[in-house]
Amino acid sequence: MDHHELNDHFHGGDIEHDGGGGGGFYERRDSNASLLSEREGAMREPLLISKSRVNTTSQIAIVGAKVYPIESLDYESPDHSPLCSDDPNIGSNPSAHDAHYKAQDPSFSPRPVRNRRPPPYLQDYLEVGRIMGGWIIENELIKEDWRSRKRVEIYQYIFLKWTLVLLIGLLTGLVGFFNNLAVENIAGFKLLYTGNLMLKDKFFQGFVAFAGMNVILATCAAALCAFVAPAAAGSGIPEVKAYLNGVDAHSILAPSTLFVKIFGSIFGVSAGFVVGKEGPMVHTGACIANLLGQGGSRKYHLTWKWLRYFKNDRDRRDLITCGAAAGVAAAFRAPVGGVLFALEEAASWWRSALLWRAFFTTAVVAVVLRTLISFCRSGKCGLFGQGGLIMFDVNSAIPAYNTADLLAVVLIGALGGLFGCLYNYLVDKVLRTYSFINERGRVFKILLVITISLLTSCCAYGLPWFSPCTPCPVGLEEECPTIGRSGNYKNFQCPPGHYNDLASLFLNTNDDAIRNLFSSRNRNEFHISTLFIFFASIYFLGIITYGIAVPSGLFIPVILAGASYGRLVGRLLGSISNLDVGLFALLGAASFLGGTMRMTVSLCIILLELTNDLLMLPLMMLVLLISKTVADSFNKGVYDQIVKMKGLPYLEAHAEPYMRHLAAGDVCAGPLITFSGVEKVGNIMHALQMTRHNGFPVLDEPPFADAPELCGLVLRSHLLVLLKGKKFTKNRVLSGSEVLRVFHAFDFGKAGSGKGLKVEDLDLSEEEMEMYVDLHPITNTSPYMVVETMSLAKAAVLFRELGLRHLCVVPKTPGRPPIVGILTRHDFMPEHVLGLYPQFRHHK
Repeated sequence: MDHHELNDHFHGGDIEHDGGGGGGFYERRDSNASLLSEREGAMREPLLISKSRVNTTSQIAIVGAKVYPIESLDYESPDHSPLCSDDPNIGSNPSAHDAHYKAQDPSFSPRPVRNRRPPPYLQDYLEVGRIMGGWIIENELIKEDWRSRKRVEIYQYIFLKWTLVLLIGLLTGLVGFFNNLAVENIAGFKLLYTGNLMLKDKFFQGFVAFAGMNVILATCAAALCAFVAPAAAGSGIPEVKAYLNGVDAHSILAPSTLFVKIFGSIFGVSAGFVVGKEGPMVHTGACIANLLGQGGSRKYHLTWKWLRYFKNDRDRRDLITCGAAAGVAAAFRAPVGGVLFALEEAASWWRSALLWRAFFTTAVVAVVLRTLISFCRSGKCGLFGQGGLIMFDVNSAIPAYNTADLLAVVLIGALGGLFGCLYNYLVDKVLRTYSFINERGRVFKILLVITISLLTSCCAYGLPWFSPCTPCPVGLEEECPTIGRSGNYKNFQCPPGHYNDLASLFLNTNDDAIRNLFSSRNRNEFHISTLFIFFASIYFLGIITYGIAVPSGLFIPVILAGASYGRLVGRLLGSISNLDVGLFALLGAASFLGGTMRMTVSLCIILLELTNDLLMLPLMMLVLLISKTVADSFNKGVYDQIVKMKGLPYLEAHAEPYMRHLAAGDVCAGPLITFSGVEKVGNIMHALQMTRHNGFPVLDEPPFADAPELCGLVLRSHLLVLLKGKKFTKNRVLSGSEVLRVFHAFDFGKAGSGKGLKVEDLDLSEEEMEMYVDLHPITNTSPYMVVETMSLAKAAVLFRELGLRHLCVVPKTPGRPPIVGILTRHDFMPEHVLGLYPQFRHHK
């Protein structure tokens, strides 16, 4: 078949899907017969040019308000670290291919080989690498690079990796402190100015000033997201979670996203939105780690060549995991909780070496925050108080509970699960509604933000007018009402000696409002009606605020709403329960967090680190387990829903039930494209131009092999580098020795975001298009392969656990083309599988 006749097939190909045999296209029959009777019958033979089975799953995802192409990450990528040898005797045995190339070219001389065994403490690294598949791409260029490594490069790699996690901790801690410092001062000034106008009975002017400053701050945050980095809108945790699962979307970790995430979060939280800075801090930590891990940014002229060891997805994945953990640690000042959050929610792959690097990173964050907060306690940081959401020793009550208290805890857990699943459902509906508004343009994004800002200001300033004034309690150590500073007792419109309890919650920063709700000093500080109104308002505002074009986290709205109904239940059950209302508020926050986010261990530790109340551990565990169990009966966690809504092809840890009824060969999509070991340059260029495949099988055929055989897999990025070097031959002969001389393994390292070579960058003449190039030096000779009859469920688990991008499917019977197809993550997506086999939809 002529190349021009195949263009229609090429354009229908999957971004990730690649493969084929002998330069042709092999397809499998799409039988309408029963799947089980098919498997019992004879093995189906591949046909030449049959009905094409094309993977039609979406290759795009929502970033900001637009859709962009997505790319799978290659966690099995060539690891250029000097710890990547498949033999503890690094370079002790010359490659058999050296003799092969010597025979082809007498002038060929391999790089010097040293017989050296790594010291014992490095063998742990080597063993970890073997388990995690760090050396999966074993082409001749990489092997030659391994053999030429010096011991000093091994030490350099170890030193650099620990230096990077140290820098990630330092920078994330500094950014977290800066965020808190800015929010406390900006929001504090706004609230103090509004309060001073109200003290002068200028209530209307106070509202205009309050709403006006909120709109200005909100507009600044929206403009940054709309014009600079749309990917910075929202929490960022779903995007980080998808990246660590192996999916890269447009600009989610770019330097511009980092900039907008920091300042947009400051403006958004200061504007009084019911959002938090905790989710954005996770995204911020990941962006910092990505910036350091990819060696800076060429676009902004910040590059560091000494970070060439980390030019691969696997090392960046580890660094970004540490960055996500550091973000939680900086947001909550909870180092252990940060590590557990990365383990339980963010990361899809984990190993022991990563555990103690992440713990080291969060420990650095904790030290940085403690040092800077201690400095600010001297009054040198303006209105900055205890560093944002730092609630140590807020709750001084000693929990002593009986059977009635346990029943109350069960009730709170069940309420948290019900409220949480309803919250997730409504958030999903609101996000889908906002997507229609945001996609209409930047102006509509900003108008939506201004509308929500005005609504939030009206609620925060207007609802306290309906709350009665309460006399100040007798014997208080602090001033009541609080004037000119933050505190529990806001005067608002009340006469001297009285306070407005609803204003104490609304006209405060979110962190101070949480402190007030967790407080145990005054049981009757907040009326039951006040708690109900505040809960309903925060629940509603939190739902409609998430999804606008500002960096926004879900932790704070959920904690606020949960603490409100927890304290409300504590007031209602005060006659039969011995637990303090502050403890009920804490349990309510935990139950709502469990009901929305479906995390258990990490949330438990984060809340314990926040409140410094280890005695609450049994009750906290109970309420989280109940809320998660109840909520899981209705829908998925909020981050899982957002990942799915954005169209990110996330691979779950478990295979779907219907996959047990299918084999790996049953879902292989086409067209299937292969290259010969020595291929014509024009054929490669045509395949690269007509498809977006990222990997191609390489076949050895006579005269280079006795019979057609699978040589391995070559990556698109490696082909582009090889073609850029123009080491071609006029005849179809092996020329790998020249490639080994000219190229270095670092030439094939993964570029930064959007900086890799593209087909458009190649400039080849007509004469060069007719020449040949030897693909053997850059072909991965040991790709992961499964037989076509392997259960699709088993193949899916293998694919995810090993962090693969391509999984070759080979035939079970001889006498057939050496490869049936290639599985990528899109081939495991329900849209593709159930599209091919709709009879399994009832198995979902």
